[in-house]
Amino acid sequence: MNTVLFEIKNNIAYITLNRPEKFNSFNQEMALLLQAHLDECASVPDIRCVYITGAGKAFCAGQDISELVGENKIALKQILSEHYNPIVKRIRNLPKPVVCAINGVAAGAGANIALCCDVVVATEAAAFIQAFSKIGLIPDSGGTFTLPRLIGWQKASALMMTGDKLSAADAEKMGMIYKVFANDIFEAESKKIAVTLSQMPTKGLAYTKHALNNAFTNSWEEQLLLEDEYQQKAALTTDYTEGINAFLEKRMPEFKGE
Repeated sequence: MNTVLFEIKNNIAYITLNRPEKFNSFNQEMALLLQAHLDECASVPDIRCVYITGAGKAFCAGQDISELVGENKIALKQILSEHYNPIVKRIRNLPKPVVCAINGVAAGAGANIALCCDVVVATEAAAFIQAFSKIGLIPDSGGTFTLPRLIGWQKASALMMTGDKLSAADAEKMGMIYKVFANDIFEAESKKIAVTLSQMPTKGLAYTKHALNNAFTNSWEEQLLLEDEYQQKAALTTDYTEGINAFLEKRMPEFKGE
């Protein structure tokens, strides 16, 4: 059984973490396979949006602890440098929008990988847990960078230190995620977002993403210069011309991602 399911349909790459019996916790195979699929998403022009979710009742329970013990254990340094850090870097550098649909519990690295995606939505039954402190570790997968920027220093610090479970509704109120949907409409509504993004100006969205990647490290002046650079690039795209023409002609634009 593949630990990651992958399907391309109507310009959307659907990625499903597929170890439901282990609550989709990461082992080495799943981490490397996810990286490979993200590379494919970056290289295939027809893919204009990526949709990530989990199989079964959970989104991802984080690291499979069984890989940390025993004769064949994998060192934490290797897990971070070869598994998680490459995943979050690929997601942030992917020149296409990534929708993360949290279908259940997102814990540890699973939570932080989700939070680095561009649009994060959850079913009302989902929950988020910064579980690292419960085994004496610190948050990884970019969590110490991403979470305080989403919800503020104090709340991020408390959630990381206590390891408290946060409901999807509370995560939305804090600004941690974009939206929460009722269980019965979650799949349809979350996929609707991916469909919308897949039909938008892909290069313009990529430039927006790149600008956001620098928003918390650049100075005000540096960010203005970066906006100017990417705006000039966006203005040279075919989709910009189409958007202007559609506006003037009072019709819906037909973007090609070019």
